[in-house]
Amino acid sequence: MVELTIDGKKVEVPEGSMVMQAANKLGLYVPHFCYHKKLSIAANCRMCLVEVEKAPKAMPACATPVTSGMIVHTASAKAVAAQKSVMEFLLINHPLDCPVCDQGGECQLQDLAVGYGASASRYQEEKRVVFHKEMGPLVAAEEMQRCIHCTRCVRFGQEVGGLMELGMLNRGEHAEITSFVGRAVESELSGNMIDICPVGALTSKPFRYTARTWELARRRSVSPHDSVGANLVVQVKGERVMRVVPFENEEINECWISDRDRFAYTGLYTEDRLAHPMIRTADGRWREASWSDALQAVVKGLNDVREQHGAGQIGALGTEGSTLEELTLLARLTRSLGSENVDFRLRQTDAELDRAIPGVPWLGMPIAQLGELDRVLVVGSFLRKDHPLFAQRLRQAAKRGTEISFIDGAADDPLFPVHARLTVTPGALPNALAEVLVALARAGEQKVPDAFGGVEPGAEAVRIAASLASGQKTAILLGNLVIASPQASLICANAQALAQAANAKLGFLTAGGNTVGGYVAGAVPVADGLNAKQMFEQNLKAYVVLHAEPRLDADNGVQAVQALKSADFTVALTSYRSAVEEWAHVMLPVAPFTETSGTFINAEGRAQSFKGCAAPFVDTRPAWKVLRVMGNLFELPGFDDETSESIRDSVLVGGVEPHLSNEINGAIGLAAAPAAVERLADIPIYRSDAMLRRAEPLQQTAASQAPQARMCAATLTSLGLESGQPVRVRSQQGEITLDALQDDAVAPGAVRIAAAFAETAALGSSFGQLSVEGV
Repeated sequence: MVELTIDGKKVEVPEGSMVMQAANKLGLYVPHFCYHKKLSIAANCRMCLVEVEKAPKAMPACATPVTSGMIVHTASAKAVAAQKSVMEFLLINHPLDCPVCDQGGECQLQDLAVGYGASASRYQEEKRVVFHKEMGPLVAAEEMQRCIHCTRCVRFGQEVGGLMELGMLNRGEHAEITSFVGRAVESELSGNMIDICPVGALTSKPFRYTARTWELARRRSVSPHDSVGANLVVQVKGERVMRVVPFENEEINECWISDRDRFAYTGLYTEDRLAHPMIRTADGRWREASWSDALQAVVKGLNDVREQHGAGQIGALGTEGSTLEELTLLARLTRSLGSENVDFRLRQTDAELDRAIPGVPWLGMPIAQLGELDRVLVVGSFLRKDHPLFAQRLRQAAKRGTEISFIDGAADDPLFPVHARLTVTPGALPNALAEVLVALARAGEQKVPDAFGGVEPGAEAVRIAASLASGQKTAILLGNLVIASPQASLICANAQALAQAANAKLGFLTAGGNTVGGYVAGAVPVADGLNAKQMFEQNLKAYVVLHAEPRLDADNGVQAVQALKSADFTVALTSYRSAVEEWAHVMLPVAPFTETSGTFINAEGRAQSFKGCAAPFVDTRPAWKVLRVMGNLFELPGFDDETSESIRDSVLVGGVEPHLSNEINGAIGLAAAPAAVERLADIPIYRSDAMLRRAEPLQQTAASQAPQARMCAATLTSLGLESGQPVRVRSQQGEITLDALQDDAVAPGAVRIAAAFAETAALGSSFGQLSVEGV
């Protein structure tokens, strides 16, 4: 440790620290623009000049290393004079845009100009003009003459996003920040550039000119879109959500959020938002109804099915983005009616998985520990798109020397160095894990399991095994593709055997914002209950559907919709009319996460509660209140809770931790080789739930482009096809026509066709064999 004195106060900081960090430890503010605690030091704004005794001139606090006995003055006459001189230079070319600038009221330059700027400028020459830049549908760069060249955005892209999408052109007063020629900013973390820009050069395009910062009420919330549980500040004007920004929580999302979390709010107030309860009449038309009439219709419909066909013909379906309270009451209602058919995992296809994982699957460690691992194997994950903030943590770990390997179906670039990679078809994931386990056993001169006696590991499997064997803090992380696979239980069993052999932690990345919470809430079938896939296969007589858009949210959307249409009675608790109107008998408008209180339990098992941020839309009600009233109308016990907190507390007695377990009960083994081309289906980052699919700015991004049939060159050649050629793709459920595209990241023998699009829904399941032929 090094001791120094700043403004008369002594402080000790680690050797190698900068004066800025020492000042921060004392709680002293040094004015700055380019410095950011999560980015490298650039020292190009010079606003943080301070006086260091015995130094001939003022020194930048952000780039001056501390030394023992150093004496620093941050507010002396010499320091303040230097800071005022820098401010004068910064304002020379800065336009007086404050009255129309979206950054007005929360602008660092504006704030510091009050303290360090002059009342008038001595600069009489012409100011420079910088032409506006097109950076895509999310980030606005319309007034780049405001830029002060702090390069925070450039460094963020390189160091946090992993992708240098912005850079600086020219020199001197002609310097300007720009994107690469003809390219938009496409990183899944790009919106954070808006937050860290200290001026109004980069602003939010969807928010542009919609509100002033002082008009906004700020309310904390939690993201439902992935299992990180990113902390949010939802900013509201009147009764509408206007903007979403991160709330700093170092243990979860640090100070970042993904664009999915940031811009999903643009899907809240769309034309098809359901405003009132609706009942389908006998002639198939929809009529608006009161809440009382609609709920009475639900009670009558479900009672009729229960009396005529038995309670076992009622099925309840939630989603991984439903709150703990909603799923608790959904499960309680279903079981109180006499049915065990309740599930929230609409993409799970392996009926054996519940027996294989008797506990609640979770990350296996705190999220913050991802950055402390020295060896990681990620299995079956489109990591950057499924979990952008987990990918960011692993990116920082890779910079510190962590070896990260992948077993996946497509070698997507994670934007960090990959130590080794096995890219195989989805059906070959168990065998790829077996290869690594055999290589690990041989390297350690251990016995190879009998089930893997004939397995011969390839070169990449040997490299992965060597990496795992050499680590001290090792983890094997299973992604969404694993859990959704029809062979999920076999993959998990092989992964557990590999984790035990490598002395590694086994973790599940988990798909949704409340996946862990769904298990804790009991919204999964037990005893003879049916899971979601079985409910759709067996065509039940009645369904209660919460927040789901089955055509796009279920693994086999075609089958799901057919089952729902054939039912005698279906009730949909939804925010969006178009998601359910083709099959529902009653539609009840329920609140999205911004309009209800609730709790999400993230991948690390942390329960995070939040309040509603905005007033309910028209006649919308929180889903937990709707389910509670339904229980009262059925005259069932256990539906007396007046608040969501009381429901939460009743479920979380004893905490979450006792529920968590990644222990796998199942035999290891090998999968049979597929006889034909397999489908590899990813869920695009902005297509994973109903709100995102209606967020227009997100649908304009490259990540949401129309689906194509992506194949590597070898697969194209074997099928006699060419890139760009229209092809007919057939599955057991249906057929579609797409353009073929050569993508050598895709495993040989696989065709990558995105799910969660209406254009690909006809193919049915995300897994299985396909036939592909030219049109």
